[in-house]
Amino acid sequence: MSRELAGALPYPFRFEPERTALLVIDMQNDFCAPGGFGERLGNDIAPARAIIPAIARLLAAARGTGMPVVHTREGHLPDLSDCPPSKLQRSRRQGAGIGDEGPMGRILIRGELGHGIVPELAPLPVEIVIDKPGKGAFYATSLEAELRRLGVRSLIVCGVTTHVCVHTTVREANDRGYECVVVADASAAFDPEDHRSALRMLVQQGAIFGWTAETDEVERVLRAGG
Repeated sequence: MSRELAGALPYPFRFEPERTALLVIDMQNDFCAPGGFGERLGNDIAPARAIIPAIARLLAAARGTGMPVVHTREGHLPDLSDCPPSKLQRSRRQGAGIGDEGPMGRILIRGELGHGIVPELAPLPVEIVIDKPGKGAFYATSLEAELRRLGVRSLIVCGVTTHVCVHTTVREANDRGYECVVVADASAAFDPEDHRSALRMLVQQGAIFGWTAETDEVERVLRAGG
């Protein structure tokens, strides 16, 4: 049965829970924990940490309905063979080179502590975890195949950062025909202005890329009859 987020912007968002997945973007130690890649680049990680409770609520609500949950992690192979030289060079210029040693192991390297998802949002064994080498979750990953296997056509999206990996993923999803709602207060950027601008771009021109909604309403609607 279809459900509606009546308070979504720019207009109500309708979705079928059985054809919807919760997509949690890059809630990793490297972006959300002290000493990680994000902080070592000089960013304030407080906004990324502040959304952890909201995402935990969304996870609980989605799990309660049996809705598929997908987590993503940005990172690279230990030999950096999947890291474009330009990306590697830019990270080094900013003082936190991908692959360099940090407080939580090698920065943005798969298998290291920094690459892992923060403990508060740890995936369940049955949940899908997508390791991605780029900003978007569809590029060079199995995400689209997994969504097609599950019959998913709508995505409830949250995580970090709103203007980079969240936005890129929603744009990729939009081009593939998925309907996306970004949970505004369960997403964050290191700079609040980037967050606000990214949300505004999503909903312009009649939801050109997608919708936005708030955790309270998404949680309530998911739990209704869940």
